[in-house]
Amino acid sequence: MTEPNEIYYPNIKQSWGILGIVILFCILFAPINLFLDKLVGKELTFLIYYLFSMGIPFLIFHLIRKKRTGVSHYNFALSNVMILALVSIVTISIQMGVTTPIINLFPMPEFIKNAFIEMGQQNGVFGFVLIVIAAPIIEELIFRGIILHGLLKRYSPVKSIIVSSILFGIAHLNPWQFIAAFIIGVFSGWVYFKTNKILLSIIIHSVNNLVGFLSMYIMDAETLMDISLTDFYGGNLNLILVIVVSVILALSCIYILNTEFEKEKEDGITQNETAIIE
Repeated sequence: MTEPNEIYYPNIKQSWGILGIVILFCILFAPINLFLDKLVGKELTFLIYYLFSMGIPFLIFHLIRKKRTGVSHYNFALSNVMILALVSIVTISIQMGVTTPIINLFPMPEFIKNAFIEMGQQNGVFGFVLIVIAAPIIEELIFRGIILHGLLKRYSPVKSIIVSSILFGIAHLNPWQFIAAFIIGVFSGWVYFKTNKILLSIIIHSVNNLVGFLSMYIMDAETLMDISLTDFYGGNLNLILVIVVSVILALSCIYILNTEFEKEKEDGITQNETAIIE
C-alpha cells in the first residue's frame, strides 16, 4: 500500500497521456524530415528528427516527475557479467524463436514493407547510433524509467508491466512492431521490476535492435522483407528447431536470472544490515 502523503507519477491515466504526447511530438516534428533530408542525408535527418520528437517529450516527463515526486535520478548501476550475458541471450532467443515467428504469421501490406525497407537501408553510422544507442536509451527511460517505475508504486507488478508494455507497443504505431515491442517490453519490464536497474532494460532493448540492425546490414533490406521465414532459417525442420531451442534457452536463462536477482537482493539486504550494525 502507498503512504497517504506520498505522490507517485504516473498513474495509468497519466501514462496514456504520456503516450499521446509522444505520438503528438512525432507528428509535430515530422516536417524536419522534409527540410533536412536533402541537406544532410536521410540517416542524419532521421536521427535529428528522433532526438527532437522523443528527446523533448522525455525531458518534459522527467521534469514533471521531478516536480511532483522529487525524484530526478535513474538507477544506472551495472550488474555482473553473468546477468548481462543472460539478459542478452534471452533477448536474442525471444527475437529468433518467439517474436519473429509470430510476426510472420500476419501478412504485411506493401506500404508497411516499403517503410521497413527504407528503415533497413539506414545501416550506416547514424543509423547505428539511432537504432542501437539513442532509441534504447530514450525509450527505456520513458517507458521503464518513468512509466513502469511510477506504475509499480501504485499497482501490482503484473498489471504495471503489462500496461507499460502495451503503451510501448502502441508507440511504434504498427501491429508488427507492436508485437515485438510488447513481448520484449514484458521481459524488460520484468527485469526492471526485479532489479530497478534501467541500464539492464537499455541493454535488452539495444541487443534486440542490434540483431535487427545486423540482419539488415548483412542482407539487403528488400530481400530480407520478401524472403519467407522458412527459407530464412533454411527449411521447416530448421525453423522448428530454432523455435524449440530458443524457447527452452530463454526459459532456462530466465530461471537462472531470477535466481541471480534473488541473490543480489539478499546480498543487498545483508550489506544494509551490516552497515546498520556497524
